[in-house]
Amino acid sequence: LEVNTRLQVEHGITEAVFGVDLVEWMIQQADGTMPALDTLALTQSGAAIEVRINAEDPARDFQPSVGRFTEVTFPEDARVDTWIQTGTDITSHYDSLLGKLIVTGATRTEALANLREALQNTALYGIENNLDYLSVIASSPMFEKATVSTNALAKLDYQPHRIEVLSPGAQSTVQDLPGRIGYWAVGVPPSGPMDALSFQLANRLVGNTPEAPALECTLNGPTLKFYAPTIIALTGADMGAKLNGEPVAPYVSISVPAGSVLELNKIDGSGNRSYLAVRNGIDAPLYLGSRSTFVLGKFGGHSTGALRTGDVLRVNRDGAISAPLEQIGPDNRPALTREWELGVLYGPHGAPDFFTQNDIDVFFDHAYEVHFNSARTGVRLVGPKPEWAREDGGEAGLHPSNIHDNAYAVGTIDFTGDMPIILGPDGPSLGGFVCPATLADAEKWKMGQLRPGDTVRFKRLTEGEASTLQTAQTGFLAEPNRTTPTTAPTLATPTKTDSAVLGRGMTHGIQTCYRRAGSSYLLVEMGDLVLDFKLRFQVTALMTWLESEAPAGIVDLTPGIRSLQVHYDPTILSTDRLLSLLKTAETEMPPAEDVVVPSRTVHLPLSWRDEQTELAMRKYQELVYEKAPWCPSNVEFIRRINGLPDEQAVKDIIFNADYMVLGLGDVYLGAPVATPLDPRHRLVTTKYNPARTWTPENAVGIGGAYMCIYGMEGPGGYQLFGRTVQVWSTWQQRGSFEQGTPWLLRFFDRIKFFEVSSEELTEARDAFTNGTYQVRIDEGTFKLSEHEALLKAEAPSIASFKNQQQSAFEAERIRWREHGLDADLIEDVFEVADNSLDIPEHGFAVEASLPGSVWKLLVDPGQIIEAGTPVMILESMKMELEITTPKAGTVHSILCKPGQTIEAGQAVLVMTS
Repeated sequence: LEVNTRLQVEHGITEAVFGVDLVEWMIQQADGTMPALDTLALTQSGAAIEVRINAEDPARDFQPSVGRFTEVTFPEDARVDTWIQTGTDITSHYDSLLGKLIVTGATRTEALANLREALQNTALYGIENNLDYLSVIASSPMFEKATVSTNALAKLDYQPHRIEVLSPGAQSTVQDLPGRIGYWAVGVPPSGPMDALSFQLANRLVGNTPEAPALECTLNGPTLKFYAPTIIALTGADMGAKLNGEPVAPYVSISVPAGSVLELNKIDGSGNRSYLAVRNGIDAPLYLGSRSTFVLGKFGGHSTGALRTGDVLRVNRDGAISAPLEQIGPDNRPALTREWELGVLYGPHGAPDFFTQNDIDVFFDHAYEVHFNSARTGVRLVGPKPEWAREDGGEAGLHPSNIHDNAYAVGTIDFTGDMPIILGPDGPSLGGFVCPATLADAEKWKMGQLRPGDTVRFKRLTEGEASTLQTAQTGFLAEPNRTTPTTAPTLATPTKTDSAVLGRGMTHGIQTCYRRAGSSYLLVEMGDLVLDFKLRFQVTALMTWLESEAPAGIVDLTPGIRSLQVHYDPTILSTDRLLSLLKTAETEMPPAEDVVVPSRTVHLPLSWRDEQTELAMRKYQELVYEKAPWCPSNVEFIRRINGLPDEQAVKDIIFNADYMVLGLGDVYLGAPVATPLDPRHRLVTTKYNPARTWTPENAVGIGGAYMCIYGMEGPGGYQLFGRTVQVWSTWQQRGSFEQGTPWLLRFFDRIKFFEVSSEELTEARDAFTNGTYQVRIDEGTFKLSEHEALLKAEAPSIASFKNQQQSAFEAERIRWREHGLDADLIEDVFEVADNSLDIPEHGFAVEASLPGSVWKLLVDPGQIIEAGTPVMILESMKMELEITTPKAGTVHSILCKPGQTIEAGQAVLVMTS
C-alpha cells in the first residue's frame, strides 16, 4: 500500500459530499487540536463530480500548451479551485493543471446535468486546453451510464471543431464587424476588416451573419488543417488556393472534409488581401466589445496577434443564419486593379485655410503611388508636395501640416508633413495633421486592396452621390447575384465648388465651424487656431450637451484640443438633422467659464533621458534620417527651438509643470495629449518627419505644445525626453487602475512628474504591473474662470516668455530653410539601391517580388546556398518578408544594404550557378 500524506486532487469532492474542510483538518492535526476521528459525525449528502482542467491539447496527443489566457470565465454556481485568471501567462516550467471544477447534486444524474451546464458556462481562451474534451466526455453515453473502462477514452469519438495553423502567412488575423466601437475617445481603433466588402461577401457565401469573425490574409496566406468537416469561402485577392493539393476557386462555397489541408499562396494578380470565412464563424473571445485583432495593441483575435505556426482557431458549432450560396458570379465580384479611383468627400481641411486652391486641384487631378511602407494603420502615398497656405503650424508645430490635435475619421487622407496617408482601421484616433478629404463609406473597402506600386486617383463626390453608392452596396450585399457592386459614379460636371465647411456659427462669443469628414463624421471646431483652455472647455460643454440629449444615430464623440468629432450613422441621423442639433446646442449649452470638471493630480515617476528613449533616437538616426535636426539629442533640440540656455532649464520646466490632459489616445491606448496649465511651461517643438519606426512603451515626449506618454510600442513623432510607468493595462486592472477600465488617465487630469533613475523606473514598472506600485492620485476639481484670473495676473511674464520662444522658433525655421531641411521628403530619406547589373557568365540575378526597405542580409559573397534559401529580409507593409533564391548557386555580389529602398522586380543579388 502507498502511504501518501499529501492532499489528492479528489479531496474537493470528498469535502463537497461530507461538508468538511480537509485542509482545516490537516492544520488542526499538525497543531494538535484535531479531535479524534471517531468522535466526528460524518454524513454523506448527494453526489459530487470533479473535472481537472489542464493546459494540454487532447487533439495533439495531450501536448502541453503555453501562452497567455485572454479570457477566463468560470460559473458562479460551481466550486472552482484554480490559480488562473484573464491575463495569466502559462509557461513550460510548471504542472499543466489549471484548475478543478466541482459540482454537486442530490443524485449523480443531477450532478452530471450540473457538470454539463458548468462546463458550458466556462470559457478559456488564449491557449489550448482540455475544456472541450471534458465537455465531450461529460456528454457521452458511456459516461452518463458509467460504463467506463481503462480504454474508454481511446474509443471516444472526439472531433474538435477547430483549424490548426501549419504555416501563418505574411499577416493573417481574425477580424469581425463593425469592430471595436465606442472607444475612439481613449485611443482604441475599431480594427475590423480593411476590406469590409470582401469580408461580408465571404460570410454571405457560407451563410454566416455579415459580422461573423473570419480571417483576413495579407499578401500571402496561411496553410491550415481542418479537424472537422465544414464549408468555407474565399474572397478578395486571389491567393491561388489549394485544398488537399487541388486548386479551388474564390467566390464559391467549398465543402471541406475533416483532415483537409488548405494552402493559400502569394496573391496572383491585383489586390492585397484575401478573406476566409468558415461556416458558423471563428470562435474568439470578446475584448472591449469585439473579436477583431489589433496587432499593435496585442489584443483581440484568437490570441492577441497574427497567426503563428501551431496556433489553433476554434470554430463555432452553430451561428449560421442561412444556407450557403453556391457562388457569386464573376461579373458581380468587386473589381480589383492596379490603377484605383477612390470616391472621397472633400474635407475636413481644405482651401484656403490650410491648402492653396492649387493644392486641392492637384490633389484631385494627380495620380499617387502606394508606398511600400503601408499597413493596416494607414496607406502611405507618394505624390506632389503641397504649396501650403501657411508657413508653419504656429503653436502646433513648424510644419504647415501641423494643427492642434483633433480626432481622425477612419479613411481620411492625413498629410503627415508632405506625405498623404489614408488612415486605416488600426490607425490613430487623435493627431495633429490636416486632412483634405475622406473616403466615402462605400469606397473604404478599396483601401484594403491597395498594394505597393499601385496608383490612386481621388474622385470628389457630393454627399448625395456617396449616399447613393452606400445604398447600392447595401443592396448588393443582400443579393450579390442580382446586382453588380457599384463604383464611384461618373460626374457630369466635376464638383469643384464644394466647400469642406458645412456651416459656421457662434456660441458665447466663440466662433464655431462645422467641417465634413466623410460620409459619417462631422468635425466641430471652436475658435481660432490657438491653444486656449476656454476652447477645450467649450468643447466639453458641447459634448456634455449631446450626451444628455442622446439623439439616435450618434455612434461616438471624440474631443480634441479645440474640436469635437461626431461619429454618426447617416441612415438614422442625417447630416442636415445633425447640423440642426448643433445649431440648437450653440444657444443651449453653458459658457466655458461655467464649466467645472473633476481634475485629479496624478504623480508619475520619470526617468530623464531614459536609456530606452535614447536607443530610439539612435535607431532613428542610423536607419531613418541621419541629418534630422532633432538628432542626436531630442532634449538639445527642445532647448534650441525654445531659446533656453541649457538642458537643465528644459528639465526644470518639465518637472515643474502641471500637464493637463486635454485628450486621450494621441498615440493609442489611453495615451494623453496634455499641455501645461502655465503657458511659461509650454515647450514647443515640431514632430519627427518622417516619423520614428519604433518608440518604447511609455516613452514621454513633446510635439507642438503638447506632452504625450506613448501607451504602447510603435511608431511616433514626439521629441522624447524620458520614460514613465504604464498608462494602459490590457488584462488586469490592479492598483491605480479602475477595475474594468484599462486606461489610467482621464480627461482634465493633471500630471506631475518626479525624477527617478532608470533602474528605479524598471522596478516601478514591474511592480505597477503586479499592482504593488501605487501611483499617488489627489482628487480635485478645476474651474476655468479661476485659471483665467491667474493668466491675467501673470500676463506680462507670459508674454515675455512667448516672445523669447517665438524668436527661437523663427530662428530654427530659418536654419532649416538655409540647410534645405524643410524640402526633405520622406522618400528622399531612404537611399535607393543601384539597379545596375554586372552578371558574370553562368550567373543570374535574384529579384525582389515587391517594393520595400532592406532590413537584414542573410548571406555573404562566396556563400554556397540551395534553391529556396532566404537571402534577405525585406520590410514592406510593416511586415518582414523573406526574399529567396530561385536556384542553387554561389553568392557573387550583393546589390543593396540594410536601410536601402528597393522596387518590385529590382535585382538585389547576383549568383553564379
